Amino acid sequence: MPTISVDKADLYRRLEREYTTQEFDELCFDFGIELDEDTTEDVEAAIKAGQPTPPPQLKIEIPANRYDLLCVEGLARSLRVFLEKEAPPTFTLSQPAVLQEAYIEASTSPLRPMFASAVLRLARPMSQLEYESFIDLQDKLHQNLCRMRRFVAIGTHDLDTIEGPFRYMCKNPDEIKFAPLNRDTEHTATELMTIFEQDRHLNKYLHIIRDAPAYPIIYDKNDKVLSMPPIINSQHSKIIPGKTKNIFVDVTATDKTKLDIVVMLMATMFAEYCAVPFEIEPVLIHYPDGTTALTPNIAPRKTTASHKYLNEATGLNLSREETCKLLTKMSLAARPSASDPDVLDVDIPCTRSDILHECDIMEDYAIAFGYNNLPTSLPTTSTVAKPYAVNKLGDVLRKECAQAGWVEALPYILCSHDENFAWLNRPDPGKTAVALANPKSIEFQVVRTSLLPGLLKTVRENKALPLPLKVFEVSDIALQAPEAERRSCNHRRLGAVYVDRKAGFEVVHGLLDRIMQILAIPFIERAESDKEHGYYIAEATDSTFMPGRAATVFYRPKPKAAAAAGSALETVAGALKGALPGAAAARDIKLGSLGILHPTVLANFELTRPASALEIDVEPLL
Repeated sequence: MPTISVDKADLYRRLEREYTTQEFDELCFDFGIELDEDTTEDVEAAIKAGQPTPPPQLKIEIPANRYDLLCVEGLARSLRVFLEKEAPPTFTLSQPAVLQEAYIEASTSPLRPMFASAVLRLARPMSQLEYESFIDLQDKLHQNLCRMRRFVAIGTHDLDTIEGPFRYMCKNPDEIKFAPLNRDTEHTATELMTIFEQDRHLNKYLHIIRDAPAYPIIYDKNDKVLSMPPIINSQHSKIIPGKTKNIFVDVTATDKTKLDIVVMLMATMFAEYCAVPFEIEPVLIHYPDGTTALTPNIAPRKTTASHKYLNEATGLNLSREETCKLLTKMSLAARPSASDPDVLDVDIPCTRSDILHECDIMEDYAIAFGYNNLPTSLPTTSTVAKPYAVNKLGDVLRKECAQAGWVEALPYILCSHDENFAWLNRPDPGKTAVALANPKSIEFQVVRTSLLPGLLKTVRENKALPLPLKVFEVSDIALQAPEAERRSCNHRRLGAVYVDRKAGFEVVHGLLDRIMQILAIPFIERAESDKEHGYYIAEATDSTFMPGRAATVFYRPKPKAAAAAGSALETVAGALKGALPGAAAARDIKLGSLGILHPTVLANFELTRPASALEIDVEPLL
C-alpha cells in the first residue's frame, strides 16, 4: 500500500482538533487506513541535539485503490466528512467567458494518443506547503496508478505564462528545442535524452519514448513548449509557490480509464483553493477525428444497491434511512428509491473511482458503522472444513518424497516458450499452452505445460552444491481447454530430477515405486490383462530422453474409477491396441514418463552432469 507523509499540525488544523497518537491511530483504523508512524518524538530529539529537522510528520498507509487519499487535502476532506464535520463537497464546472482549448494531432496516435486537461483558478497563490502537497500527489499518482508514467503522465503549468489554444503532437526530436524544468539553457529533445541519462530521477522514464521516431510535445499558441511528456515540463511555464495563481494541468496517456481518473484527481483534490471553492474550469479537447469533449468529467456516477444485501452481508438490521446516513459518512450520496422498497439510489462522487460494484458500497457501509461494532454471533449453520482431495494427495506425496531424501523446489509457474518446448526437444503442438498476451519479459511467456523446465532451472542455479542433487515438485501445470468455462484447466503433477556422476535411472524409478507403494497401488506386468488394478511401465520413444532410455508410466484404475479418470485424462487405448486384450487396454491411463535426459536438453539448461527425470499426473490416483 502507498504511504503518504503529511504535516501533523496542518492535518490537525484541518480536522479542527488535536489528537494523541493513540486517538489518531484509532481514527485511522475506523476509517480503513493505518497510521504507520508519528515522527514527533524523533523531531523533538533532533531539536534537543541541535539538528535541523522538518516539523512532525504523520506517515499513513493508504489502500492502493483510494487515490483520493494520496494528499493531505483529500485525506482531511474525507476524514471531516467521516466525522460529520461537513457534507461531501459538490464539484462543478465553471463557464468561463473564454474557454481554453487543446488540439490533438493525429501524429500522437502511435505513441500516446490520449489527452485531457483542466484549469484551476485559485483564490490566492499557493503556499509552499500547498505546493509541496500538489507535487507530491503528482508523484504518487505517477508511481502508482500511472505505472511509472508508462500509462499516464501529468504536467502542471503556470497558466499566466502561456496562452491557448494548445497543440499536442509528435515531432522529430531534433526539431524540438526548449529549456527543461530547473534549467535555463535550451536543448533539443535528442540532447535532453543524453543529458537526463545521468539524472537519477528522470533516467528511469527515458525508455518510454527514446526509441520512437517522433516525441510527444505540447505547444501553446505562441509555440512555447509546455512539456515533453512523459519526461519533463518546460522551465518557461514553471509553477512558483507564492506567485502562481492560475494552474493549467495537462495529462497524456495510453489508457482512457486512467486518463480520466488522473485529470479528475489533479483538479478535484485542490479545487478547495479555487476562487469559487470546488469549481473547476474545463478545457475543450479537439480530437483528430473532429469530435470534441470537455475535461475533466466530474459528474457523479449513478447506481443502485440492495438494502437487503447490505444488511445481510454485514449482519445488520438498519432502516434505509439509517443506511443512507452511514453511506453519506463515506462521501456516497444515498437515498431510498421511490420505485422499490429494497433499493437505494446511490450517487458515487467522481473522486471515488474505487467503487466498482455493490460489494464496494457494502464495504463502505461496514466501515461507516464500524468493523468493531459489527455483530459477532456465530452463523446459523455448522460446517466442518476439509482439504480438497487433490491437495491432500499432494501433501502426502510431498511428505513421502521429502522423507525419501528429495528436496522440494518451488519455481515459477511461468516460463519462456522455448524452455517449455524447444529446450525439452518437444515441438509445440499448438493450442495447448496458455500464452500471455503481453509478457513482461521473455522468461514469462507461457504457463508451463510441464514441471521439468522449472526443476532443471533450479538444478542449474544450484549445480555448485555437492552431488547428488535430488529435487522434486508437486504442483500444477495448465493446458488450454476450450470447453471449460475459463478456456483452460489445471492438472496436478509430480516431477523429479536426479543429477549425479551417473544418470541414476534406477533412482527416479525407485521414487516412482515408493510413491505407488505408499498409495497401495501394486506393480503389474504389462501383459497381465487379468489384473484389475495397478501400474506398469513400457518402453517409449520420447525426444526429451535418450533413445532406449525412456519409459511411459501407465495406470490401470479399478473398474469403478476408470470411467471418471478416463474422461479427464488421455487414455492409451489406441496406442496399446493389439498389444493388450481390449478390456484392459481400454481403461489404462498414461500417467507420464521417466528416463535419462537427452544431452541436448542438459546443454540447453547449462547442465554438464547426466540426469534422470520423472513426471506424472497424480489426479488419476485419487
